[in-house]
Amino acid sequence: MEMKKHEINVAVVGVGSMGKNHARVYSEIANLIAVADINEKQGKEVAERLGVMWYKDYHDLLNMNIDAVSIAVPTKYHYTVAKDFIDHGKHVLVEKPLCLDMEEAENLVSLAKSAGIVLAVGFIERHNPVVRFVKEGLRNKKLGKIISASSRRVSSFPSRIRDVGVILDLAVHDIDIMRYLVGSDVVSVYTVGGRNGESAYETHASITLKFRNGVVGYVEANWLTPMKVRKLWLTCTQNYVEIDYIKQSVRVSEARVMEHDSMDLFRVPFEYNIREFSLKKEEPLKNELHDFLGAIEEKRRPLVSGEDAVKTMAVAFSAIESLNTGEVVEIDSRT
Repeated sequence: MEMKKHEINVAVVGVGSMGKNHARVYSEIANLIAVADINEKQGKEVAERLGVMWYKDYHDLLNMNIDAVSIAVPTKYHYTVAKDFIDHGKHVLVEKPLCLDMEEAENLVSLAKSAGIVLAVGFIERHNPVVRFVKEGLRNKKLGKIISASSRRVSSFPSRIRDVGVILDLAVHDIDIMRYLVGSDVVSVYTVGGRNGESAYETHASITLKFRNGVVGYVEANWLTPMKVRKLWLTCTQNYVEIDYIKQSVRVSEARVMEHDSMDLFRVPFEYNIREFSLKKEEPLKNELHDFLGAIEEKRRPLVSGEDAVKTMAVAFSAIESLNTGEVVEIDSRT
């Protein structure tokens, strides 16, 4: 979708794998003023390509004429960097996960709310057009009600990840999407998985989610598959829905049994109604940053607010706890 350019001054802190793409998109849709990164080679390369200033220390940006900032530094620094910008009146988008513990995440939400600051969190798949398409179908009751959801998010080991495991890096996306589409809180989590190789964190996890409204979700994520897969399947009361995030396509299916000979179950005829939707390609990151800047201009909540991200974090941390203890973790009281 075509969107206007935002007359908002922005900066990016951390221009590694994701951050440099934030900078690229901002240069197209807003006024990118500067980037900051402690890696001089990395920072200068992005700054020179986009024609902006590079700073080694993000503190140099705090008192500049900047309205908003994307924070894409390692997760362990999210809280400190985000708090500094909130304290200086800057709107903030923090890459997921918001923080490494619930107390810090909840504190950021409280600080942003008190300061009247937009705090958005980078759950990029929420901005994929296939999610918008399916959410609309559920809202309009064209698909029926969700009974269960199952996702697979697998690929090979990423060199960029150092401080979190596969649950906070990959599975958290599907936890967020399921919460959004199901429209209900998760009340319990059970996880099995483990660690392969020399990783300090889990490299594969299978997570079962129980929602308050009775829906069950299954999340599979790993860094062990020599193939990138990003898919979601929904069993609904009226249709079976298959979502491919990479292809940005949706398949909606239903079938009914035709008249048949009850003594010949080998040849039972079915009537299938299968609809394929290949959506117009959109860059989810561009949608995400348009939404963030639009929230600032329109004084509204972003699609993924800090409060929303805290609820997803509670589920993700409970999934890690379940993996470590081997027990079902009840999270009703945490959300």
